[in-house]
Amino acid sequence: MPIYEPGLEPMVISNLESGRLHFETTLSESKFEPQLIFIAVGTPSDKDGSADMQFVLEAARNIGSYIKNYCVVVDKSTVPVGVGDQVKQNIQDELKKRNLAIKFDMVSNPEFLREGAAIDDFMRPDRIIIGCSSKKAKNIMQELYAPITRHPEKIYFMNVKDAEMTKYVANAMLATKISFMNEMAVLCSRMGVDVENVRIGIGADSRIGNAFIYPGCGYGGSCFPKDVKALIKMAEDYHVEPMILNAVEKRNYHQKQILPKKIVEIFGEDLSDITIGVWGLSFKPGTDDMREASSLVLIENLISRNAKIQAYDPVAMPVARKMFPEDWFNSGKLHFSEHQYDALKNADALTLVTEWKPFCYPDLAVMKKLMRRHLILDGRNQYDPKHMRDAEFEYYGIGR
Repeated sequence: MPIYEPGLEPMVISNLESGRLHFETTLSESKFEPQLIFIAVGTPSDKDGSADMQFVLEAARNIGSYIKNYCVVVDKSTVPVGVGDQVKQNIQDELKKRNLAIKFDMVSNPEFLREGAAIDDFMRPDRIIIGCSSKKAKNIMQELYAPITRHPEKIYFMNVKDAEMTKYVANAMLATKISFMNEMAVLCSRMGVDVENVRIGIGADSRIGNAFIYPGCGYGGSCFPKDVKALIKMAEDYHVEPMILNAVEKRNYHQKQILPKKIVEIFGEDLSDITIGVWGLSFKPGTDDMREASSLVLIENLISRNAKIQAYDPVAMPVARKMFPEDWFNSGKLHFSEHQYDALKNADALTLVTEWKPFCYPDLAVMKKLMRRHLILDGRNQYDPKHMRDAEFEYYGIGR
């Protein structure tokens, strides 16, 4: 698999062997007669923060070059409002070049899958959003999703632009919850308040709930940072000042500075002869995705101050290795350990960046023997401060 996703490899192998799944690197005109076509290509951030649509529009042109009969074109990619119209126009332009008047319907069907839990999210969805204007396309989409949802009320039909906007607003809302709680954690830290108790207290409110109110050292990944930026750009294009969204992005930027700033506060600006162990590299557990990961900011910041980094991640190290200069590895500035405890040998501090399960209940006795200084900086509030201090560790959390 080109990516790590729990359960994906056996699913792909099973369907390949059964003949239900196959892959091609080019569109074959003789075989290209589907009833449904999903566009599921990347939409990375452009230089101005907007979503780059070149891959989506190229896919649309390819579709227009090959379709022979009626089909439903489903945009699964995260695209700004109105791109569905552009996709439709690109397909029509290519059909016109072929002197054909083939009918097709355009549908927006954004995905809401969490990396690390994508298969379960797909098979047991909270909701399925479908934007379309054709009754025929609606019926086809209902038939398509019937096997994985026994609750028709979980399928929400709307127009294409509404569906496109729903995706962005959903991710921006979740990013806002995270950033708000991160800001409260900073305030709690200054006021001598334990944010964990505050989190439990507000999470008990049914209007707020427990999801996405866990303070940490910043969010990353392929969705939240990119989609917040894209929504900011959309707002600016329509002359709406995105005050809340700008604050969300600013808070997340500062949140990623908390761990390196704390290390500098403890050891000073020059970190020569200081060794920092890092547990977790991916932006979240359950994935090898390193995009916008907090670990990138931490490691780059510390190495710029001459620290030595010993890092471990259960899955993401092969991907992470491509993210850093090779000379950091060759010079010994950055080392990827084979085991989580190897990252602690003669370490002056441990920073927990990603809350993988193997890190949640570590062997403190082993850690004490390996570490030069018994200092833990917990970027995900995985550990109980009292328990750590009783074990004679210096402990710093996020708002603890």
